[in-house]
Amino acid sequence: MERIDESPRGFESLSLSGTGPLSTFSCEIIEPMKLAEVSDWLDIISDLKSWGEVPDPDKLERVTISENNRGPIGILSGEEDWIAEFLPWGADSLMRKRIELSQRICDVPCGGFSWRDSDVILIRRKSTQYPNFHDLLFDALTSNDKGGAIAILSESGKKLGSFHSTVESVRVTPYDPKRWNSRMAKMEENLRARSIWRAPYSRFSDCMLSLGDIRFDHISENSIKICRPRLSDALMHPDCEFPAIRDLASLVHDLSRLHYSSGSKLDIIDLRSSLIESWRESAPERWSSDNVFYTHRGGLAIWEYEQCLMDVLEASSNQSGPPQPALGLIEYVPSFQKKMFNNRTIGALSIMSAFFGLTTIYASFPPSLDEIIIPGFCLVASIALMVVYRRMSPSPKVPFNRLD
Repeated sequence: MERIDESPRGFESLSLSGTGPLSTFSCEIIEPMKLAEVSDWLDIISDLKSWGEVPDPDKLERVTISENNRGPIGILSGEEDWIAEFLPWGADSLMRKRIELSQRICDVPCGGFSWRDSDVILIRRKSTQYPNFHDLLFDALTSNDKGGAIAILSESGKKLGSFHSTVESVRVTPYDPKRWNSRMAKMEENLRARSIWRAPYSRFSDCMLSLGDIRFDHISENSIKICRPRLSDALMHPDCEFPAIRDLASLVHDLSRLHYSSGSKLDIIDLRSSLIESWRESAPERWSSDNVFYTHRGGLAIWEYEQCLMDVLEASSNQSGPPQPALGLIEYVPSFQKKMFNNRTIGALSIMSAFFGLTTIYASFPPSLDEIIIPGFCLVASIALMVVYRRMSPSPKVPFNRLD
């Protein structure tokens, strides 16, 4: 970590870069130097430009500061209480758009402060806090309460799907497999992963106004909370937009984290099934179709794999030890891919049968009744083989380490 000079008043700026295989991952961080008095807050915002609703500095009486894994959090008290969420590594360019378009259905910041057109602080009014689903789900998993866990997962999936339905008409661009695969390749190369995964993806996987990193502690009975980005988003800055199924993969992977940390004896497949199916019920039909979930073209699995790589990247940067269950799941990816590769034999036979049937008909066109029997059989066989091939695609409800 190296100090650099350029930062707004009241902040210190640091350059964070990895070592060894992580040397290509780097980001700049700005954090408040001090926030113990109201005068410190005035100093912090002196070079910043405000937007939306922010606290009146003249009406503040005291300030305190705490921190979590996404950066410092200031509590500003006075006639009203406010929460200032600092963005040490910034946010993507769609943060304001996300806030603007989801404020009716989500818990969003009411304002913030920016520096050089980049948001550095998000402001929220301090209000009644509803229990988040992380704590409720963890308790249900720990006590092996299947009914309670499934109820929470179903509600979570519906809320996420409803968010996607709300933003469906707002910002949609074509799917971007080239950039997605390039991003995956860079992470694998620099993390020295033993697995390599590229996919063609479904053309129905439209890029949209995604949440990025969504976890159960962002969801409550009341709403979904629009939160700050994680550190790995800064170390591996997205140069593309993402589909809705990536948000689902983020939540599914968070379920894996909770299931692992709770030591639950509940079947993870049943839990994943509840979450996935409830999301599909409320998400846009195009974004939640069988084609999007088709694992032979990437499906949910490749995005869950990306979430595992992001966990490894973040843990390596923090030097916090092997992240589980991400590392354990990645170990099963090669065998998962091998099974899909073996399935291609059936797919290849289907293509060959179709090719033989069509070329035979073309060569003898117009074919007689006797001449059409063999190519007709080939075309029927091709369709049957393709149906079998699609059914052999691994189910999105089954994690990598449970594939038979």
